[in-house]
Amino acid sequence: MRFSVLASGSTGNAIYIETDRHSFLVDAGLSGRKMEELFASIGKKMSNLDGILVTHEHSDHIKGLGIVARKHKVPIYANEKTWNAMDGLVGAIPVEQRFHFDMDTVKSFGSLDIESFAVSHDAIDPMFYVFHENGRKLSLITDTGYVSDRMKGVIQASDAYVFESNHDIGMLQMGRYPWSVKRRILSDVGHVSNEDAAVAMSEVMAEKPTRIYLSHLSKDNNMKELARMSVEQTLKTKGIIVGEYVDLYDTDAKTPTELVIV
Repeated sequence: MRFSVLASGSTGNAIYIETDRHSFLVDAGLSGRKMEELFASIGKKMSNLDGILVTHEHSDHIKGLGIVARKHKVPIYANEKTWNAMDGLVGAIPVEQRFHFDMDTVKSFGSLDIESFAVSHDAIDPMFYVFHENGRKLSLITDTGYVSDRMKGVIQASDAYVFESNHDIGMLQMGRYPWSVKRRILSDVGHVSNEDAAVAMSEVMAEKPTRIYLSHLSKDNNMKELARMSVEQTLKTKGIIVGEYVDLYDTDAKTPTELVIV
């Protein structure tokens, strides 16, 4: 199993996952043209996708969904409430390309099992995904105001994580956003801070080589260096030293990560 975080942040989100026989995209939150460019940069073609998995209906996750679906005739998977919420946002998608992926279920594609789970965000029915293949596990978890015990149970002991580290609380509190927006971000249906993300990481990691990709960083209330430092320091207080068996990686709003093996 291999993956690349193609883009991550409030300007657009997309994650590519493949096995030897299947390939999927989680969200298509950038324009159709930009999505094509991102795929080309990792040497892949959107026409080869087996499906696009939708997490929720916010525009930074579905902006290019309709265009990509229609151009490449890619199957789209989302839960029923998210499909309803996307009506009018993504244009017409042929019925033969519309598939339901219910919350808290598993779909199998050959040796690849994809598991859905609920997160806490201000969308109609948001959910993220865990990918299992041949004993290896990749967990994606962003766009959640907190990481519940139930979420931790689903993502426990993964070999790689794409984990939200959205904001520095001090930067957010002192920043230019109106209080209503700050309150929303800090709420249980907002986004996870650097420190809270690190605490959750410390509670789900197993003592084995683990890759963590810090994702969905706020362009106004965070910085890559600050997120990394905050996560490293918090993990250290939990007895986890980055560089021993845990490696941290950055993600970017415009530049894909390297395509790596899980």
